[in-house]
Amino acid sequence: MDSLKLIWHRITHWEYWPFWMIYYPMFPVWLYYSIKARSFFFFNAANPGMKNGGMAMVSKMEIYNIMPNRFIPKTLFIGKYESPESALEHVLEIGISFPFIAKPDIGMKAFGVEKIHDNDEFQKYIRWTPSDFLVQELIPYQNEVGIFYVRKPGEIQGKITGVVSKEFLSIIGDGESTMVELIKKNPRSHLQLKVLEQKFGGQLQQILDQGEEFVLVPYGSHTRGAKFIDISHSINDGLLKTIDGICSQIKGFHYGRLDVLYKTYDELCEGQNFCVIEVNGAGGEATHIYDPKHSLLWAWREVARHWGILCAISIANKRAGYSYLSFKDGRAMLKQTGALQAQLKF
Repeated sequence: MDSLKLIWHRITHWEYWPFWMIYYPMFPVWLYYSIKARSFFFFNAANPGMKNGGMAMVSKMEIYNIMPNRFIPKTLFIGKYESPESALEHVLEIGISFPFIAKPDIGMKAFGVEKIHDNDEFQKYIRWTPSDFLVQELIPYQNEVGIFYVRKPGEIQGKITGVVSKEFLSIIGDGESTMVELIKKNPRSHLQLKVLEQKFGGQLQQILDQGEEFVLVPYGSHTRGAKFIDISHSINDGLLKTIDGICSQIKGFHYGRLDVLYKTYDELCEGQNFCVIEVNGAGGEATHIYDPKHSLLWAWREVARHWGILCAISIANKRAGYSYLSFKDGRAMLKQTGALQAQLKF
C-alpha cells in the first residue's frame, strides 16, 4: 500500500516527474528560439567566460577560478588518480579540516555531493568517485537560496528574475516513533528512503525526542528531497546590489543561478555573512518553478520566459563577436553529459 501511495504522489505532483517529461513538451519553444538565433546551440554565447556557456560539462573549479575568492568556500581540486594519502595531505595543507564537502568537479543535480566526517569516509569516497572531484570547507550557515540573475550586454546593472528558498530534508521527533517511521510519514522523505537506509543503516531505528529535528540531507538539492519555496516576492534593492556586485566581477557571465548559503536574509541583502557555493550558467534552472504551489503550466511559462532572455543575451553577444557552439560539438557535449550522469548516479 505504501508503494501505491508513493506512486500516486509522484503522478499527482509534477515536481517529481522525470526531467524529460517536464522539458520535452517545451521543445517547440526551444526550436523557436533556435530559429530566432539561427543555432540550436545558441546558449554557448550567453556566458563567454564559461565552457559551453555553462550549459553542461563545465568544470566547477574553472568557474570558482573566475570568481572573487572572498565570496566562495575554500576549495581544492583533486585528480581522480591521486592517492587518498596525498589528497588528504593537500586538503589539510590549505586549512580545510573535517568535516568537509566532497563533490564531482563536473557534476549535476547534487549527484555525488557528500559530507565527509573522517578519513575512512574520505577513502571510501575516493574509491567510489569515477572522476576528478573537489573538496570544500564546510560553510556553517544553515539557510540556502538559489538566485537567478541576468544581465544583458551593455547593461550597467543586472536583474534578479527569481529566488528560491531551500528547506533541507529533515524529520522532527515525537518521542515515540523511530526515525524510519517518521521518514515514512512524509512522502518527500519516504521517496528518499532507500538512499537514507544505505547512508544511516541501523541508526534509523532510533527514537528522536519530542521536537528534536534531525537533518537527513544537508544539501539544497531537489533531487535529494529538499523542498523548494518561491520567495521571489522578497527581491529588494539590497539583494540586487549584493548579487550584482558579485556577478559584475565574473568575467563573461550574463545568465545563471547562484546557490548561496547565508546566516539571515537581512544580512545577505546587506552583503554580510553569506557564501556562494555554486554558480550555474546556461544550464541552471530557475528552480523557483519547483515550489509545490506552482502549476506545471506556470512553470512552463517561467521556463519560456528565461529561455527568451537566454536567447536575447546570446544573440547580443554573437553580434559582439562571440561564437555559437557548432552542431557537431553540441551533440558531443550532450553525449558526454549522458555518460557522466550514468556514472554519477548511485
